[in-house]
Amino acid sequence: MKPFSKACENNKLPILNIISPFFCAGGDVLEIGSGTGQHAIFFADNLPAIRWHTSDRIENHVGILEWIEESMLPNVEFPLELDVISDKWPTSIFDGVFTANTCHIMHWHEVVTMVEGVKHILSVDGIFMIYGPFNYNNDYTSSSNRLFDDMLKERDQQSGLRNFEDLESLTKNNSLALYEDVTMPGNNRLLIFKKVK
Repeated sequence: MKPFSKACENNKLPILNIISPFFCAGGDVLEIGSGTGQHAIFFADNLPAIRWHTSDRIENHVGILEWIEESMLPNVEFPLELDVISDKWPTSIFDGVFTANTCHIMHWHEVVTMVEGVKHILSVDGIFMIYGPFNYNNDYTSSSNRLFDDMLKERDQQSGLRNFEDLESLTKNNSLALYEDVTMPGNNRLLIFKKVK
């Protein structure tokens, strides 16, 4: 059976509604951390003008490939091997980069490396989108986010919800200006950044 994420199933349509105006005209979009592959198939199916490039650590490629091969969509690329702290970043330039529910799994130094990598592969005026739960002013936006953060830290002390202000500072230092901060269902956000010169 293909891998399946209930969270992906729940959030794919709200995310699509926000990203569609940015990507409907076409272009190449890299997804960092494609996970099960569900987002890639859903977004590519609903945005046929784009070319969606999947990527993840090698151990997740089998599941992503199952979703891609079953879909038979012509605008989804087979997954690139990408661990954000490796030297194997793509050499191509992308019009957009999307990542969902990765920042709170990564250690902070991995988040830093990811943003630095995005700076080098995103075209000027390209869009970088980060979906997930975030803290604001080092405080939780909901009790459920607090419980989720506790669970993450029990599993790995260096993971956990990231502070919005820290991310904004990090992206600003890497030529990525905050364009919009969108409230999403389930106490999540979609942070949209634009590459500046």
